[in-house]
Amino acid sequence: MNKGEFVEALADNLDIPRAQAERALTGVLDIISQQLIDGEKVAFTGFGSFEVSVRAARTGRNPQTGAPLKIAESKVPKFSAGATLKAAVNAAKGKGKR
Repeated sequence: MNKGEFVEALADNLDIPRAQAERALTGVLDIISQQLIDGEKVAFTGFGSFEVSVRAARTGRNPQTGAPLKIAESKVPKFSAGATLKAAVNAAKGKGKR
């Protein structure tokens, strides 16, 4: 499901115009993004949580030459599924595609 399909499903689910659903989704994603940028964790009980994780600096290898290269420390967004979401996905095994 891509963003357009999600917006359409949201509009149908809430019985609202597509434009309004798109504004709502964009607003939610903007809030989550800004909280992560500010170093905050965003948690939805039962669904999951979003937080920023730090990847330490490390030495990698250039795949073409094999030469070592330094990879800088970076921050990456991370999502952890909640218990209710995990249970729902596991209960649906075999019902959808993998």
